[in-house]
Amino acid sequence: MDKNSLTYADAGVDIDAGNALVDAIKPHVKSTSRTGSDTQIGGFGGLFDLKAAGYKDPILVAANDGVGTKLKIAIETGIHSTVGIDLVAMCVNDLIVQGAEPLFFLDYFATGKLDVEPATEIISGIAEGCRIAGCALIGGETAEMPGMYHGNDYDLAGFSVGAAERGHLLPRGDVASGDIILGLRSSGVHSNGFSLVRRIIANAELDWNDAAPFDAKRTIAEALLEPTRIYVKPLLAALKKTDAIKALAHITGGGFTENIPRVLPDNLAAQINLDAISPPPVFGWLAKSGGVTEAEMLRTFNCGIGMIVIVDKDRATEVIDTLATAGENATVLGELSPRTDNAVEYSRTLKL
Repeated sequence: MDKNSLTYADAGVDIDAGNALVDAIKPHVKSTSRTGSDTQIGGFGGLFDLKAAGYKDPILVAANDGVGTKLKIAIETGIHSTVGIDLVAMCVNDLIVQGAEPLFFLDYFATGKLDVEPATEIISGIAEGCRIAGCALIGGETAEMPGMYHGNDYDLAGFSVGAAERGHLLPRGDVASGDIILGLRSSGVHSNGFSLVRRIIANAELDWNDAAPFDAKRTIAEALLEPTRIYVKPLLAALKKTDAIKALAHITGGGFTENIPRVLPDNLAAQINLDAISPPPVFGWLAKSGGVTEAEMLRTFNCGIGMIVIVDKDRATEVIDTLATAGENATVLGELSPRTDNAVEYSRTLKL
């Protein structure tokens, strides 16, 4: 071949692999179809019909996020099937906390060398997350960028749009002292704090394929790759059935300490009874093995609570019952009070 006659493939970008991936993921994408969506992929943009979805005077809410260094575990172990769920969860949970129903989702998948099989696993996980959330996967982008990523490395980013009828956004303006704080359980570490998690694993000289010290039935990788819970459907059901929910907070990076204040007025503080929380064993192991203080745990991890629900003090039981009917068990964690110092005040201790 003439050394001056180069192709895109010679430079490390395989267009045929990209086309094969599009063909492989079409059934997964189609499975996320919902009213208002067009889940046909291959065009230059995705379409969504708000009127067909039943909205009359909607406010659009957008969120984007990634999975963070949790991806390193997936890359190093070849377990790619769940990180797509994490990607969706990190976006749609941020939409529901503002009272918005997630409508559609788009992903960005970047790698140095496109391998169709793991890429298909990743995107099938994204489709599964969309089905759990009830939103449509209407498009995305696959970028093959040799020289930007080493070996099998890849990165994921997600973007989602939701809607709420005007006047129904959260947090509401009537959040008040005495309102009750409920917590919805997490499935584990979710998708935050993994730089610290990975440091603790390395310092303990453990391998991803070792039996998890905190879960004897799974390897460390399998346990830590448990996907982030998606709270959309039970919370939507509760929001539609009762008007007693005043605010929601997704407990991500920053834990309780940083995330709860984001939905509180400046004059109120959250009083949290740590004894009411039952952290999954992984958190106790991380705290002990890493010498992580309780205060650091509370500002880094979710510690067993992935979503905070703030409700009218006289209607807490109604909300708890409504969530239970939707399959979500809520725990009373405390209440709001006038702020005198910190935005989040803790009593008792975590059961780590």
